[in-house]
Amino acid sequence: MSIYAKLSQLGITLPPVAAPAAAYVPFVQTDNLVFLSGHIAKKDGQVWVGQLGNNMATEEGKAAARAIAIDLMGTLHAAVGDLNRVKRIVKVMSLVNSTGTFTEQHLVTNGASELLGEVFGPEKGAHARSAFGVAQIPLGACVEIELIAEVA
Repeated sequence: MSIYAKLSQLGITLPPVAAPAAAYVPFVQTDNLVFLSGHIAKKDGQVWVGQLGNNMATEEGKAAARAIAIDLMGTLHAAVGDLNRVKRIVKVMSLVNSTGTFTEQHLVTNGASELLGEVFGPEKGAHARSAFGVAQIPLGACVEIELIAEVA
């Protein structure tokens, strides 16, 4: 099944690339690797503000991470022209806006990792990953995620 058929089956429409909010570009390709800049969580077109362990629960953070994965796939599509060219999701790095006592950053990040695995399949979608708790993310967003992909 093509990546686009899988997205359609899941009811996912890829968004266009968001304009950078600072001095960076949304993606850079070098050889067969594509590096996507960090994407912050958005809900209903607005920054998804919150802090895990304070005013946001793990399941809501997981939903935010899933939403970011959809945005990342939109950017990856813009970068490579066809998601079927993706040979592998190589690495995901997740920053979770959380209190010092919150310890479920890995579960929040699963929202993105699980969707990427579902869309790209167990071989192409399985990736290396880091999930960090941080004191703050730009604009008060609850989660920020960046991604590296290998393309054919």
